[in-house]
Amino acid sequence: MFGAGKPRNRRRQEEGRWQWPVIDWRRWIYSVAGVAVIAAFGGMIVIALDQPIDRVTVQGRFQRVSPMEVEQAVRDRLYEAGLVSVNLATLQRAIEALPWVDTASVARQWPRGLSVQITEQVAAARWGANGLLNARGELFLSEARFIPPELPRLTGPNGAEGLVAQRYFAIQGRLIEGGVRIVALRLDARGAWEIDLDNGVKVRLGRRQVDERFDRFVAAALRLVVQRGAEMAYVDMRYTNGFAVGWRGGTKVATIDEFDETSEG
Repeated sequence: MFGAGKPRNRRRQEEGRWQWPVIDWRRWIYSVAGVAVIAAFGGMIVIALDQPIDRVTVQGRFQRVSPMEVEQAVRDRLYEAGLVSVNLATLQRAIEALPWVDTASVARQWPRGLSVQITEQVAAARWGANGLLNARGELFLSEARFIPPELPRLTGPNGAEGLVAQRYFAIQGRLIEGGVRIVALRLDARGAWEIDLDNGVKVRLGRRQVDERFDRFVAAALRLVVQRGAEMAYVDMRYTNGFAVGWRGGTKVATIDEFDETSEG
């Protein structure tokens, strides 16, 4: 009985030993070969499609941008790349760096071309002497060769382009409704605001409560400015509840309550 138990224990020990898994080498080789064939076939397709680029089509409504300049910017950055391998993002950045280009989109045009769509910048205001701002208040040209004469001139400290443009866009509509236009808007180094109107009148808003003072100008002084602008030099809104009018032949005070910013003069 004792002798009969030993073989059974030996069989249990042999069954508990770790064994290498059985690999179907034929199936594994077929799988690897299939992947290699697919990769090779894909590579052949890419090579076949990666044809040299021989045509660049530029589209858009052009006033300031030259389509030939855009095409040259594209060709200068192809670096012998084909239609598949060309980096479209690099081309887009190069085109958008051109003067007067706002946005650009670049797409492949099979079998050997690229299509470029251009949107030009729209100048909304002049910045300083020769700069141009777009409708987002961004300085897109610091030294413009051509400045549309009808644009208002905005000035301010370096880096204040967006702030000055934002105020201009906020107030211009209300002044146009009242019968005048802004020809210049200034923000000085102290933070004081001043407006030049198209009838020659200056509007001094100062540094504090600028929005409230402008509202008061529209409500209380704008009609007088429109009616008698030829006689007026400036309107000073730096008063708590009133304003002062500077007449071209002298100074006459109108509806003064208390001067609010004596340090501004």
